[in-house]
Amino acid sequence: MAGMRLEAAHTQAQLLLGSKAARAGDTVLAGVMLRMDAKWHTYWRNPGASGMATRIDWDLPPGFEPGEIHWPVPKKLYAEDDLTTYVYYDQVVLLVPIRLAPDLAPGPRTLRAKVSWLECEVACLPGDATVEAPLTVGSESEPSESAGLLNEWRNKLPIPADGSKPALTPEVTGLTVPEFTARWDGTEKDGLRPFVIEWGAPADLSEADFLPFASDDYEVKAETERLSGDGGKTRIRKQVKRLGGRWPDQIAGLVIQQTGPERRAFQVQLTLQGSRDLEPGLPVASALSKPSLWRVLVYAFLGGLILNIMPCVLPVIALKILGFVGQAREEPGRVRVLGLVYAVGVTVSFLVLAAMVIGVKAAGHKAGWGMQFGNPQFLVLLTVLITLVALNLFGLFEITPGARVMDAAGNLAAKQGAAGAFFNGVLATILATPCTAPFLGVALGFAFTQSTLMILLIFVVVALGLASPYVVLSWNPAWLKFLPKPGRWMERFKVAMGFPMLGTAVWLYSLTPAHYGPRAWWLAFFLVLLALAAWTFGEFFQRGRSRRSLGLAVAIAVLLAGYLYAVERQLQWRSPPLNLEAGTQLKTSPDGIDWQPWSREAVEQARAAGHPVLVDFTADWCLTCQANKKFALEIPQVRAKLKEINAVAFLGDYTRLPANITEELNRYGRAGVPLVLVFPAKPDAPPIVLPEALTPGIVLDALTRAAQS
Repeated sequence: MAGMRLEAAHTQAQLLLGSKAARAGDTVLAGVMLRMDAKWHTYWRNPGASGMATRIDWDLPPGFEPGEIHWPVPKKLYAEDDLTTYVYYDQVVLLVPIRLAPDLAPGPRTLRAKVSWLECEVACLPGDATVEAPLTVGSESEPSESAGLLNEWRNKLPIPADGSKPALTPEVTGLTVPEFTARWDGTEKDGLRPFVIEWGAPADLSEADFLPFASDDYEVKAETERLSGDGGKTRIRKQVKRLGGRWPDQIAGLVIQQTGPERRAFQVQLTLQGSRDLEPGLPVASALSKPSLWRVLVYAFLGGLILNIMPCVLPVIALKILGFVGQAREEPGRVRVLGLVYAVGVTVSFLVLAAMVIGVKAAGHKAGWGMQFGNPQFLVLLTVLITLVALNLFGLFEITPGARVMDAAGNLAAKQGAAGAFFNGVLATILATPCTAPFLGVALGFAFTQSTLMILLIFVVVALGLASPYVVLSWNPAWLKFLPKPGRWMERFKVAMGFPMLGTAVWLYSLTPAHYGPRAWWLAFFLVLLALAAWTFGEFFQRGRSRRSLGLAVAIAVLLAGYLYAVERQLQWRSPPLNLEAGTQLKTSPDGIDWQPWSREAVEQARAAGHPVLVDFTADWCLTCQANKKFALEIPQVRAKLKEINAVAFLGDYTRLPANITEELNRYGRAGVPLVLVFPAKPDAPPIVLPEALTPGIVLDALTRAAQS
């Protein structure tokens, strides 16, 4: 016999074992069965507005270790007094895996547990019983007569959709687990805040619901509002009550869907996207809204187009245009191939960035646009790379050993070839990331909150926007006739393009002191030695008629000595110091804004003291941030307004990607900086979230609103 039954009031309890014999080291499936009289019920792990979850206290022999309770999906009970609970009717089996120690001696054992519950009809009564079942430890495992029943209840357990791997999972075949997303859907009203859950499900669902797990920080109301869906999506809205502290970032529970007689539940850990504190009637960045897919894709494509004229990318773009001039007299087929190869380079690079975002999110971290520029090792490598490109454009050396300086346009394309076209696409993508355009911010802010497939799609569309002008030109050679004719001017133009590329290298170098402090000067010293080595290599090895070996040896010696001494020993580029100040963003002119370092606590203290607050999240490598600061923030009108309303200004320096600012950016649905907030003095008033690209009028209007709130 698998179990012995004891009775208590209106509920019967029984302990069932999936095995009547097991080996040492095995895991035995146990189940506590509760059978309720008609109309009586017991409670789920989260009883709801009232009730008590069933409790199991084990009394097991030495060497037996119980796991956690696995709860089947409950029913929702609506009471007349508007108290909704989560219950079981008729019968339920609570499943528990029990592990046997590997060194257990053979012989019979008795497994015992005390079960406590609350049973209710109109009135509620506590119940308890002690249940037990025999198990033999031997050389072979043998299933019990209850094994089939326990397996049936195992298949009634929720299906994990939160990445967890519970000890017991339903044995379901042919079922695709949907991808669930959640977002805040409005602001607090009467102490409640709505949020929306969305997932792909059949359109003919007879039930779509969310049953929350219990929490000390929040309470999810039982009422569920079914919303209209599109694109094969199901949407429901729930209300959450904050029990203390801040609004939750995550809510766990079960998503229920039923089609016909089949009722399935998915265990989810929902990450709520969007701001937790916004109120209606205040200007909010468009990235916080729920834009349609087509709108997002349009923004993504336009953002990619705009990146072509951003200062970060212009040096690479100029080289690409130069390449098209050289291709003007080539075969149309080759021109088209090189244009497509460039597009492939851009697309592959964006897919790599998308993979980084997906990987970071999968690891449980927050990802942001331009996050690679907060990596000190990446900055060093990119600075060296861009410097080499500039030196090559100046003619100090040639990328291909043995190549000669070009005299005709045809040689330019031949030397670049497909590899050069692909590299141009990669380089353009790398340099584009700190130049986030306003159009691009909407699409990327949306992408960083989406599924893996959606992230890949949006990144690909951005890549198509960046590459499309060159693909169009390559497939319409007739349009190339409007470009200047090839000639020796191209060589001069190539040298001229070395200056903006060198400027890019200087800008990249300017970012390194935030990570290395005074040690960054050794990187500058190495760049000088790098230029000397490049000149020696080009002058005495590539173009020299004699002493070629000596020229090569000197170039290698200078480069190697510079790297070992300046980069490895002095800069210690792989081990940047950890005790530097957050950055240099607080340094302003004597008559500028008196910026204070940002923290949530400092903002709350300033507001508690009756001050409106301006917060600017910025980074040294963010050109949009620097433009906002120069033309919309650090201007006399804004300084005067801040003094007039007695406001306090805080600056959050994101140069080195501090985790607390990453969290704050994600709170407001932003993939990266810039993010500018204006808080009214009233502590419970929500902030005004400004758009990415600022004007003086936008800032002044927000400050005026904050002073009037």
